[in-house]
Amino acid sequence: MVSTVAHRADLLDPATVAALGRIEIVARWIVDGFLTGLHRSPRKGFSVEFAEHRPYQPGDEPRLLDWRIAARSDRLVVKQFEEETNLRATILLDVSRSMAWTGDRARLTKLAYAERLAAAIALLLLRQRDAVGLVRFDATVRTAVAPRARRGQWKRIVASLDDPGAGRASHAGVAFAQAGRLLPRRGLVVLISDLLLDAEEVLAPVRALRRAGHHVAVLHVLDPAERELIPGARDALFVDPESERAVPAAAADVRAAYRDTVARALAEWRGELARSGVAYEVVSTDAPFGVPLRRAFAARQRLP
Repeated sequence: MVSTVAHRADLLDPATVAALGRIEIVARWIVDGFLTGLHRSPRKGFSVEFAEHRPYQPGDEPRLLDWRIAARSDRLVVKQFEEETNLRATILLDVSRSMAWTGDRARLTKLAYAERLAAAIALLLLRQRDAVGLVRFDATVRTAVAPRARRGQWKRIVASLDDPGAGRASHAGVAFAQAGRLLPRRGLVVLISDLLLDAEEVLAPVRALRRAGHHVAVLHVLDPAERELIPGARDALFVDPESERAVPAAAADVRAAYRDTVARALAEWRGELARSGVAYEVVSTDAPFGVPLRRAFAARQRLP
Protein backbone atom coordinates (compact mmCIF):
# COMPACT_ATOMS: atom_id res chain seq x y z
CA MET A 1 0.00 0.00 0.00
CA VAL A 2 2.74 2.47 0.89
CA SER A 3 4.48 1.97 -2.45
CA THR A 4 1.24 2.83 -4.29
CA VAL A 5 0.75 5.93 -2.17
CA ALA A 6 4.33 7.01 -2.81
CA HIS A 7 3.58 7.08 -6.55
CA ARG A 8 0.23 8.91 -6.73
CA ALA A 9 -0.96 9.79 -3.24
CA ASP A 10 -2.39 12.98 -4.73
CA LEU A 11 -5.12 10.93 -6.44
CA LEU A 12 -6.17 8.74 -3.49
CA ASP A 13 -8.80 9.23 -0.80
CA PRO A 14 -7.41 11.93 1.52
CA ALA A 15 -8.43 10.17 4.74
CA THR A 16 -6.70 6.98 3.61
CA VAL A 17 -3.50 8.83 2.76
CA ALA A 18 -3.54 10.84 6.00
CA ALA A 19 -3.82 7.67 8.06
CA LEU A 20 -0.51 6.37 6.72
CA GLY A 21 1.86 8.83 8.34
CA ARG A 22 2.64 12.21 9.86
CA ILE A 23 1.91 15.46 8.05
CA GLU A 24 5.41 15.86 6.62
CA ILE A 25 5.45 12.28 5.28
CA VAL A 26 1.99 12.59 3.74
CA ALA A 27 2.91 15.93 2.15
CA ARG A 28 6.00 14.40 0.53
CA TRP A 29 3.95 11.53 -0.90
CA ILE A 30 1.33 13.95 -2.22
CA VAL A 31 3.86 16.25 -3.87
CA ASP A 32 5.90 13.38 -5.32
CA GLY A 33 2.74 11.94 -6.86
CA PHE A 34 1.63 15.33 -8.14
CA LEU A 35 4.99 16.03 -9.77
CA THR A 36 5.02 12.57 -11.33
CA GLY A 37 1.76 13.40 -13.07
CA LEU A 38 2.83 16.94 -13.90
CA HIS A 39 6.04 15.83 -15.59
CA ARG A 40 4.13 13.87 -18.20
CA SER A 41 3.71 17.15 -20.04
CA PRO A 42 6.36 19.89 -20.48
CA ARG A 43 6.38 22.57 -17.79
CA LYS A 44 6.11 26.06 -19.16
CA GLY A 45 7.38 29.42 -18.09
CA PHE A 46 10.89 28.77 -16.84
CA SER A 47 13.52 31.35 -17.69
CA VAL A 48 16.52 30.30 -19.74
CA GLU A 49 18.78 32.53 -17.68
CA PHE A 50 20.94 30.28 -15.51
CA ALA A 51 21.35 31.37 -11.89
CA GLU A 52 23.07 28.64 -9.87
CA HIS A 53 23.15 24.96 -8.97
CA ARG A 54 21.32 23.27 -6.13
CA PRO A 55 21.24 19.65 -4.86
CA TYR A 56 18.92 17.28 -6.68
CA GLN A 57 15.62 16.54 -4.91
CA PRO A 58 13.19 13.68 -5.69
CA GLY A 59 10.66 14.97 -8.22
CA ASP A 60 13.07 17.26 -10.08
CA GLU A 61 13.00 16.91 -13.85
CA PRO A 62 15.93 14.87 -15.23
CA ARG A 63 16.43 17.42 -18.02
CA LEU A 64 17.50 19.98 -15.39
CA LEU A 65 20.34 17.81 -14.06
CA ASP A 66 23.86 19.02 -14.83
CA TRP A 67 25.36 15.80 -16.18
CA ARG A 68 28.83 17.29 -16.57
CA ILE A 69 29.09 17.90 -12.84
CA ALA A 70 27.63 14.44 -12.19
CA ALA A 71 30.33 12.88 -14.38
CA ARG A 72 33.15 14.81 -12.69
CA SER A 73 32.13 14.55 -9.05
CA ASP A 74 29.48 11.83 -8.84
CA ARG A 75 27.11 14.47 -7.41
CA LEU A 76 23.58 15.12 -8.68
CA VAL A 77 22.86 18.85 -8.93
CA VAL A 78 20.09 20.71 -10.70
CA LYS A 79 20.41 23.84 -12.78
CA GLN A 80 18.42 26.58 -11.10
CA PHE A 81 17.07 29.37 -13.25
CA GLU A 82 16.42 32.95 -12.30
CA GLU A 83 12.63 32.75 -12.50
CA GLU A 84 12.62 29.94 -9.94
CA THR A 85 13.95 32.28 -7.26
CA ASN A 86 11.59 35.20 -7.91
CA LEU A 87 8.41 34.14 -6.14
CA ARG A 88 7.69 34.82 -2.49
CA ALA A 89 4.54 33.15 -1.17
CA THR A 90 2.62 33.11 2.10
CA ILE A 91 -0.01 30.52 2.98
CA LEU A 92 -2.78 31.71 5.32
CA LEU A 93 -4.34 28.80 7.24
CA ASP A 94 -7.60 29.22 9.16
CA VAL A 95 -7.41 27.20 12.41
CA SER A 96 -10.62 28.48 14.02
CA ARG A 97 -13.05 26.14 15.76
CA SER A 98 -15.37 25.69 12.78
CA MET A 99 -12.46 24.16 10.86
CA ALA A 100 -12.26 21.28 13.37
CA TRP A 101 -15.55 19.79 12.11
CA THR A 102 -16.49 16.85 9.93
CA GLY A 103 -19.87 15.48 8.97
CA ASP A 104 -18.55 11.93 8.84
CA ARG A 105 -15.98 10.31 11.14
CA ALA A 106 -14.59 8.45 8.14
CA ARG A 107 -13.52 11.79 6.65
CA LEU A 108 -10.85 14.22 7.76
CA THR A 109 -11.96 17.35 9.57
CA LYS A 110 -11.70 20.50 7.52
CA LEU A 111 -8.65 21.49 9.57
CA ALA A 112 -6.87 18.15 9.19
CA TYR A 113 -7.44 18.29 5.44
CA ALA A 114 -6.35 21.94 5.27
CA GLU A 115 -3.17 21.31 7.27
CA ARG A 116 -2.03 18.57 4.91
CA LEU A 117 -2.97 20.67 1.91
CA ALA A 118 -1.01 23.64 3.29
CA ALA A 119 2.02 21.42 3.90
CA ALA A 120 1.82 20.01 0.36
CA ILE A 121 1.53 23.46 -1.22
CA ALA A 122 4.48 24.71 0.84
CA LEU A 123 6.62 21.73 -0.16
CA LEU A 124 5.65 22.07 -3.82
CA LEU A 125 6.73 25.72 -3.84
CA LEU A 126 9.94 24.96 -1.96
CA ARG A 127 10.75 22.25 -4.51
CA GLN A 128 10.61 25.02 -7.11
CA ARG A 129 12.99 27.12 -4.99
CA ASP A 130 10.29 29.62 -4.13
CA ALA A 131 10.32 31.41 -0.77
CA VAL A 132 7.36 30.18 1.29
CA GLY A 133 5.91 31.30 4.61
CA LEU A 134 2.93 30.30 6.75
CA VAL A 135 0.45 32.26 8.85
CA ARG A 136 -1.96 30.32 11.09
CA PHE A 137 -4.87 32.34 12.42
CA ASP A 138 -8.16 32.24 14.28
CA ALA A 139 -9.23 35.34 16.18
CA THR A 140 -5.56 36.33 16.15
CA VAL A 141 -2.35 35.26 14.44
CA ARG A 142 -1.20 32.01 16.07
CA THR A 143 1.92 31.42 13.98
CA ALA A 144 3.85 33.56 11.51
CA VAL A 145 6.71 31.96 9.59
CA ALA A 146 8.37 34.46 7.25
CA PRO A 147 8.85 33.34 3.61
CA ARG A 148 12.24 31.72 3.03
CA ALA A 149 13.67 29.38 0.42
CA ARG A 150 16.60 28.24 2.53
CA ARG A 151 17.30 24.79 3.88
CA GLY A 152 15.37 24.22 7.08
CA GLN A 153 12.28 26.18 6.01
CA TRP A 154 10.30 23.00 5.43
CA LYS A 155 11.01 21.88 9.02
CA ARG A 156 9.91 25.26 10.37
CA ILE A 157 6.62 25.09 8.48
CA VAL A 158 5.89 21.52 9.57
CA ALA A 159 6.70 22.39 13.19
CA SER A 160 4.35 25.37 13.08
CA LEU A 161 1.51 23.13 11.89
CA ASP A 162 1.81 21.29 15.21
CA ASP A 163 1.45 24.48 17.24
CA PRO A 164 -1.61 24.68 19.54
CA GLY A 165 -4.35 27.19 18.98
CA ALA A 166 -7.85 26.89 17.60
CA GLY A 167 -9.80 29.82 18.96
CA ARG A 168 -13.54 30.05 18.62
CA ALA A 169 -13.79 32.76 15.98
CA SER A 170 -11.76 33.63 12.88
CA HIS A 171 -10.66 37.11 11.82
CA ALA A 172 -8.99 36.98 8.44
CA GLY A 173 -8.09 40.66 8.50
CA VAL A 174 -5.25 40.14 10.97
CA ALA A 175 -3.85 37.29 8.86
CA PHE A 176 -3.95 39.30 5.64
CA ALA A 177 -2.27 42.23 7.37
CA GLN A 178 0.49 39.88 8.55
CA ALA A 179 0.85 38.50 5.01
CA GLY A 180 1.29 42.02 3.66
CA ARG A 181 4.08 42.67 6.14
CA LEU A 182 5.81 39.40 5.18
CA LEU A 183 5.73 40.23 1.45
CA PRO A 184 7.58 43.51 0.85
CA ARG A 185 7.43 42.96 -2.91
CA ARG A 186 4.97 41.32 -5.27
CA GLY A 187 4.17 37.73 -4.33
CA LEU A 188 1.50 35.08 -3.88
CA VAL A 189 -0.95 34.76 -0.98
CA VAL A 190 -2.93 31.52 -0.63
CA LEU A 191 -5.85 31.53 1.84
CA ILE A 192 -7.11 28.12 3.01
CA SER A 193 -10.34 28.54 5.00
CA ASP A 194 -13.97 27.46 5.30
CA LEU A 195 -14.82 31.18 4.95
CA LEU A 196 -17.31 31.14 7.82
CA LEU A 197 -16.68 34.83 8.43
CA ASP A 198 -17.86 38.19 7.25
CA ALA A 199 -17.27 38.61 3.51
CA GLU A 200 -15.94 42.15 3.75
CA GLU A 201 -13.34 40.98 6.27
CA VAL A 202 -11.82 38.98 3.41
CA LEU A 203 -12.64 41.21 0.45
CA ALA A 204 -11.21 44.46 1.84
CA PRO A 205 -7.70 43.13 2.60
CA VAL A 206 -7.72 41.03 -0.60
CA ARG A 207 -8.34 44.16 -2.64
CA ALA A 208 -5.54 45.92 -0.78
CA LEU A 209 -3.14 43.07 -1.57
CA ARG A 210 -4.17 43.14 -5.22
CA ARG A 211 -3.57 46.90 -5.39
CA ALA A 212 -0.09 46.25 -4.00
CA GLY A 213 0.54 43.87 -6.91
CA HIS A 214 0.16 40.56 -5.08
CA HIS A 215 -1.60 37.55 -6.59
CA VAL A 216 -4.19 35.97 -4.28
CA ALA A 217 -5.75 32.50 -4.38
CA VAL A 218 -8.56 31.36 -2.08
CA LEU A 219 -9.17 27.66 -1.43
CA HIS A 220 -12.62 27.39 0.16
CA VAL A 221 -12.62 24.18 2.24
CA LEU A 222 -16.01 22.51 2.69
CA ASP A 223 -17.14 19.22 4.17
CA PRO A 224 -19.63 17.48 1.82
CA ALA A 225 -22.21 17.55 4.63
CA GLU A 226 -22.09 21.35 4.61
CA ARG A 227 -23.40 21.55 1.05
CA GLU A 228 -26.52 19.48 1.71
CA LEU A 229 -28.25 18.37 4.90
CA ILE A 230 -27.94 14.69 5.72
CA PRO A 231 -30.67 12.70 3.88
CA GLY A 232 -33.17 11.14 6.28
CA ALA A 233 -32.35 13.51 9.12
CA ARG A 234 -35.42 14.63 11.13
CA ASP A 235 -35.55 17.11 13.97
CA ALA A 236 -32.15 18.55 14.70
CA LEU A 237 -30.39 21.24 16.68
CA PHE A 238 -28.10 23.28 14.42
CA VAL A 239 -25.19 24.83 16.34
CA ASP A 240 -22.68 27.41 15.13
CA PRO A 241 -19.34 26.15 16.56
CA GLU A 242 -17.89 29.66 16.73
CA SER A 243 -20.78 31.68 18.21
CA GLU A 244 -22.41 28.62 19.88
CA ARG A 245 -25.79 29.91 18.75
CA ALA A 246 -28.25 27.00 18.49
CA VAL A 247 -31.37 26.83 16.28
CA PRO A 248 -33.81 23.86 16.43
CA ALA A 249 -35.42 22.90 13.12
CA ALA A 250 -36.91 19.99 11.22
CA ALA A 251 -34.38 19.05 8.54
CA ALA A 252 -37.09 18.26 5.99
CA ASP A 253 -38.51 21.77 6.36
CA VAL A 254 -35.23 23.58 5.80
CA ARG A 255 -33.35 21.24 3.41
CA ALA A 256 -34.30 23.00 0.17
CA ALA A 257 -33.78 26.47 1.63
CA TYR A 258 -30.44 25.38 3.11
CA ARG A 259 -29.23 23.99 -0.23
CA ASP A 260 -30.22 27.19 -2.04
CA THR A 261 -28.56 29.37 0.62
CA VAL A 262 -25.27 27.47 0.37
CA ALA A 263 -25.30 27.60 -3.44
CA ARG A 264 -26.02 31.34 -3.34
CA ALA A 265 -23.24 31.96 -0.80
CA LEU A 266 -20.69 30.08 -2.92
CA ALA A 267 -21.76 31.99 -6.02
CA GLU A 268 -21.39 35.30 -4.15
CA TRP A 269 -17.89 34.38 -2.97
CA ARG A 270 -16.90 33.35 -6.48
CA GLY A 271 -18.31 36.51 -8.04
CA GLU A 272 -16.88 38.98 -5.53
CA LEU A 273 -13.44 37.42 -5.54
CA ALA A 274 -13.39 37.20 -9.35
CA ARG A 275 -14.21 40.90 -9.55
CA SER A 276 -11.25 41.51 -7.25
CA GLY A 277 -8.95 39.50 -9.53
CA VAL A 278 -8.65 36.60 -7.08
CA ALA A 279 -8.47 32.91 -7.99
CA TYR A 280 -11.19 31.01 -6.11
CA GLU A 281 -11.85 27.28 -5.82
CA VAL A 282 -14.17 25.23 -3.64
CA VAL A 283 -12.29 22.30 -2.10
CA SER A 284 -14.22 19.32 -0.72
CA THR A 285 -12.61 17.34 2.09
CA ASP A 286 -13.41 14.08 0.29
CA ALA A 287 -11.56 15.19 -2.86
CA PRO A 288 -8.01 13.90 -3.52
CA PHE A 289 -5.29 16.38 -2.56
CA GLY A 290 -4.18 16.62 -6.18
CA VAL A 291 -7.31 18.62 -7.08
CA PRO A 292 -6.62 21.73 -4.92
CA LEU A 293 -2.88 21.30 -5.44
CA ARG A 294 -3.40 21.83 -9.17
CA ARG A 295 -5.34 25.02 -8.39
CA ALA A 296 -2.54 26.38 -6.21
CA PHE A 297 0.10 25.40 -8.77
CA ALA A 298 -1.88 27.14 -11.52
CA ALA A 299 -2.08 30.29 -9.38
CA ARG A 300 1.71 30.22 -8.96
CA GLN A 301 2.26 29.80 -12.70
CA ARG A 302 -0.03 32.72 -13.55
CA LEU A 303 1.96 35.14 -11.41
CA PRO A 304 3.82 37.53 -13.78
